[in-house]
Amino acid sequence: MTKVIDGKAFAAKVRAEVATHVAALKEKGIVPGLAVVLVGEDPASKVYVKNKHASTVEVGMNSYEHRLDAGTSEADLLALIDRLNGDAAVHGILVQLPLPGHLNSELVINRIDPAKDVDGFHISNVGLLGTGQKSMVPCTPLGCLMMLRDHHGSLAGLNAVVVGRSNIVGKPMAQLLLGDSCTVTIAHSRTKDLEAVCRGADILVAAVGRPEMITGAFVKPGATVIDVGINRIERDGKGKIVGDVHYESAAAVAGAITPVPGGVGPMTIACLLANTLTACCRSNGLAEPKGLTA
Repeated sequence: MTKVIDGKAFAAKVRAEVATHVAALKEKGIVPGLAVVLVGEDPASKVYVKNKHASTVEVGMNSYEHRLDAGTSEADLLALIDRLNGDAAVHGILVQLPLPGHLNSELVINRIDPAKDVDGFHISNVGLLGTGQKSMVPCTPLGCLMMLRDHHGSLAGLNAVVVGRSNIVGKPMAQLLLGDSCTVTIAHSRTKDLEAVCRGADILVAAVGRPEMITGAFVKPGATVIDVGINRIERDGKGKIVGDVHYESAAAVAGAITPVPGGVGPMTIACLLANTLTACCRSNGLAEPKGLTA
């Protein structure tokens, strides 16, 4: 019988672990702090920021919100980041994307102190991850890795296929799987005979951004399927959220699968909190929390 990997339950467990570590830090007089910067009025971004604030407070961390007008200049945004970089009470900095069109996202992200880059997007962290060194790891791939480790135990020797080559999910996911001694293939929408490539996977990670592109025909019997996609579609006259995997057909073949919603999604904010905790521990010369890092 196919196991459904419950991301909500797993994320709740991660948040509880983070809260326990935060409580222990507070006994030492240390309170992890996360600063989130939102530029503009993008509705989805406002919801994300609200949820991040609530989750940060829930685990006992300090939450610092900075909401800026859509017309904020690049110079003013960079000046704010510089202030946050120098603020000892702030251990993690997150600039909510997308930014308004007049702002250079790469310039902004790379202005963040790499040690406080809890999104793991700074070019220094990308390079450190790619060379197997200690870094801040992007939250969504980290969440996927945690769930895979929990389900499989050791990942060593397993064949993993990552469908998608984005800088946010596909590439870092591949690096993390390599770090756990998987044999990794990065595929994408233009891969020749993608179906056959995917069928060779013990672990299949779908992060291609196309609704229900991966069907049961792509899945090796007994494989673990991690669906990173979140797509809004119209079906039967109603809006629906689906993944990059056609759930019903894939679940009939897979050994384990993440649903959408309720799979990978909840892990992203949980791992943001874990990264903030890790950054705080590193900045204070303390041991990193076990099980919450790559």
